[in-house]
Amino acid sequence: MWTEIDAQISQVTGEKFQTQQRRSVSGGCINQGYSLTDGARSYFVKLNQASQIAMFEAEALGLQQMYDTNTICVPKPICHGTVENSCYIVLEWLEMGKGDSKSSEEMGRKLAQMHKKFGNKFGWDINNTIGSTPQINTWTENWVEFFTKHRLGYQFKLAKRRGGSFPQGEELLNAIPELLAGHEVQPSLVHGDLWGGNAGFTDLGKPVIFDPATYYGDREVDIAMTEVFGGFPGAFYQGYDEVFPLNDGYEKRKTLYNLYHILNHFNLFGGGYGSQANGMISRILRG
Repeated sequence: MWTEIDAQISQVTGEKFQTQQRRSVSGGCINQGYSLTDGARSYFVKLNQASQIAMFEAEALGLQQMYDTNTICVPKPICHGTVENSCYIVLEWLEMGKGDSKSSEEMGRKLAQMHKKFGNKFGWDINNTIGSTPQINTWTENWVEFFTKHRLGYQFKLAKRRGGSFPQGEELLNAIPELLAGHEVQPSLVHGDLWGGNAGFTDLGKPVIFDPATYYGDREVDIAMTEVFGGFPGAFYQGYDEVFPLNDGYEKRKTLYNLYHILNHFNLFGGGYGSQANGMISRILRG
């Protein structure tokens, strides 16, 4: 398998690559991760079962689209494919380190610049995944329709199959047009899963984001997601606001947007995420 991956890297880059050292590194909770080096160049490789190749195809496309904005740093996708019973994606190797307040501020500025890369509709070229859950990205003219049907509505359907009980779920879905009334949304290129584990800094302090669930949506979904598990440093939000200030009403909308991720966590892990989601629904409906 590794010989074939070396050959694919060589073919795509136009330079002979033969792994001299391979070591296991974190690939997240879904994939196996490895560092490959020939002594001169290094790459990051993620592996999964061959049946999961569509996940890597979507990741490569998302990373490439973000990379092409020339805004925030992401690992450049090199190649992906299947070998034997496995699928793989090869990414640029970035040596990671720690950032400071200046680095965090720069991350905010760079993300804001990426969010200014607008599309014509909401959605994306293909469906992808949020964690291991399918994420439906059917192109849609209207943000309210897209978010209601392909984000919250889809998660509620999955939750019902899992045995979840969300008594106010339908009421919430019907209330979304009113909850988002007057909020003008342009389709921004968003990361889609921007929690602290999918962001970091290189050894030189350069901000990096990775493991995307890319689509064109309301940019506020990314900012809201940064607040789900403890939040990013204050400098991050200061940097973002310098470039692309948030619209009035964000503080109310963020709970609605983050409900998507809490429902997804219920669908992935169960447990207390169901009661957390119900609490969020009640708060949203109370206004």
